[in-house]
Amino acid sequence: MNAPPLSPPASATLIVHGHTFADFAVGRTFDHQQRRTVLESDNALFTSLTMHYNPLYLDREFAKAAGYRDIVVNPLLVFNTIFGISVEDLSEGGGPFLGVEKLEYGVAVHPGDTLRARSTVLSGRLSAKHDQYAIVAWATQGRNQSGEQVIAFNRTNLVRRNR
Repeated sequence: MNAPPLSPPASATLIVHGHTFADFAVGRTFDHQQRRTVLESDNALFTSLTMHYNPLYLDREFAKAAGYRDIVVNPLLVFNTIFGISVEDLSEGGGPFLGVEKLEYGVAVHPGDTLRARSTVLSGRLSAKHDQYAIVAWATQGRNQSGEQVIAFNRTNLVRRNR
């Protein structure tokens, strides 16, 4: 039995999100509004799916014996969470991700910790290869509910020059 072909909607409006190059003045700071409480289930699922079976991330008694107050949240989950929190303000408008530098972890994250992020524009320049894009770099810091730094890194993206 053949399904009828899908037809496009009669009219669709494209809503453009995100910032453009002009919005990223060097020194501008973004206090990202999104926050995320990391659950034990988030950590167990992420760690299992990425096959990263470090007992610090899955075994409460092992983590406590190693001097931690509880299971340690997988650092790659911490990175992805803080990176994701920053997307709406920094790179939601599109443009390829170009890389991360100077990645440093701070205090350990434990299940139940709530993470937030702040990013500052480090640099911006027009792309010589892509006339519709510019290259922007940001320094991003992630903090827990106590204000302790859990991660810091610099990231670079292509961003649109104009809407």
